[in-house]
Amino acid sequence: MAENILEMRNITKVFPGVKANDNVNLQVRKGEIHALVGENGAGKSTLMNILYGLYAPDEGDILYNGEKVDLNDPMKAIELGIGMVHQHFKLVDPLTVVENIILGSEPRKNTLFIDKKSATKEVQEISDKYGLRVDPNSRIENVSVGMQQRVEIVKILYRGAELLIFDEPTAVLTPQEIEELFEIFRSLKEQGKTIIFITHKLGEVKEISDRLTVLRNGQSVGTVETSTVSKEEVAKMMVGREVLLRVDKDVAKPKDVVLKVDGLSAKDSRGVPIVKDISLDVRGGEILGIAGVEGNGQTELIEVLTGLRQATNGNIFFSGQDITGLTPRQIKEHKIGHIPEDRQKRGLVLDFDLAENMILGYHYQKPFASNYRMNYNHIIDYTKELISEYDVRTPGYHVQARSLSGGNQQKVIIAREFSQEPELLIASQPTRGVDIGAIEFIHQNLIEQRDQGKAILVVSADLNEIMSLSDRIAVIYDGSIVDVVNSEEVDEYQLGALMTGSNLEKEASK
Repeated sequence: MAENILEMRNITKVFPGVKANDNVNLQVRKGEIHALVGENGAGKSTLMNILYGLYAPDEGDILYNGEKVDLNDPMKAIELGIGMVHQHFKLVDPLTVVENIILGSEPRKNTLFIDKKSATKEVQEISDKYGLRVDPNSRIENVSVGMQQRVEIVKILYRGAELLIFDEPTAVLTPQEIEELFEIFRSLKEQGKTIIFITHKLGEVKEISDRLTVLRNGQSVGTVETSTVSKEEVAKMMVGREVLLRVDKDVAKPKDVVLKVDGLSAKDSRGVPIVKDISLDVRGGEILGIAGVEGNGQTELIEVLTGLRQATNGNIFFSGQDITGLTPRQIKEHKIGHIPEDRQKRGLVLDFDLAENMILGYHYQKPFASNYRMNYNHIIDYTKELISEYDVRTPGYHVQARSLSGGNQQKVIIAREFSQEPELLIASQPTRGVDIGAIEFIHQNLIEQRDQGKAILVVSADLNEIMSLSDRIAVIYDGSIVDVVNSEEVDEYQLGALMTGSNLEKEASK
């Protein structure tokens, strides 16, 4: 049995009002791929941030290569050979790949000038050794998300990392990019590196990890050999109960067209065309999913549909009525619900309490208000009912929205929008940052809305979610809808090809 490269013993970390890590133990063997899994808020990222020196533990010890270490800042972790690739990359867009990699660790020529030539040579050698395939001279702003992630990996290898930490590394990757990343993981392992990766995707855990550790409510539930457990067993360890991992639904029975988009175009904040002549329709009793690599216009499309951005061309019809250019309030009054992509920016007022947030956007309507007076008794009773029905974990209706976990903030938005019984529901990233139990709950509610005859438009960066929820899938690439397919007739690799425009390139080359 391989020796442990890392031991974290009885780690405790307390933030105001929250015990993020409660006596957590983690042992990682040298040369293994170790998955760290758990629900949102289970303490995974906190534990890894302690290991990387971003947080100091309140209690507990860390042993690295058998010696007790004090990781009081990231530089100390880097010196020991610990590197971390964060979920949101730490790269400078205008700089080249090699400039980003050496930033802060620039080799010098004659102690004065940066020796960019030797740095480029070393970056290329690292890239070749581990099969990372990065171009040292490309600018970050011109490369794909998958390439940016590989740059982050080269960056920590350049600094001598032996233990590599990845926080949700596949969150924004296509299936092809995920496959490439896992090949890199295997190459790193073959070269003697050790990998810890945080994820909520249990299929990936089964595919790539040797062992896994489960955290729940800030405590370590256990560590097991991945090959000895099923995805269902891991989910039960994470949540503490049986969890339905697949979306259980009957065949859709589509009705009339509720939403019709005809030749819609829009510009981004810089005035550059970002939504380009999009046409699609969503019928009652169906879920239309929009699949695409983030940044291809899906965010701006939803903003136009919900009144948050003006269209430059085209029309939007709701049940046959032209609603192009209406304000967000007017759109809501048409019984159109919206679960926004960014819950904190668009979905909630964080300093408002839950009662205020639960009626946000509907606060001026009966029965919440009458004759310019708020009916607070009804609002409080209504909020308490939704908190119970949607299992929002909170001390009460009076607490500020910012005090809730991300998953519970999402449940507040879901409860508010679903309770208004919309005829059309636009759901953008409905389960982003949400734990596995809440994902099951949200998916079931979306299917129930569909089965009640509602039209549902879902945008998600999670391809598994799009494929399992949707009846039809529209693929967006470079601001245009390149194809609309039945979800039962396409696999994730075909979708991935459409999402990256490779099918278009093949057509153009014929």
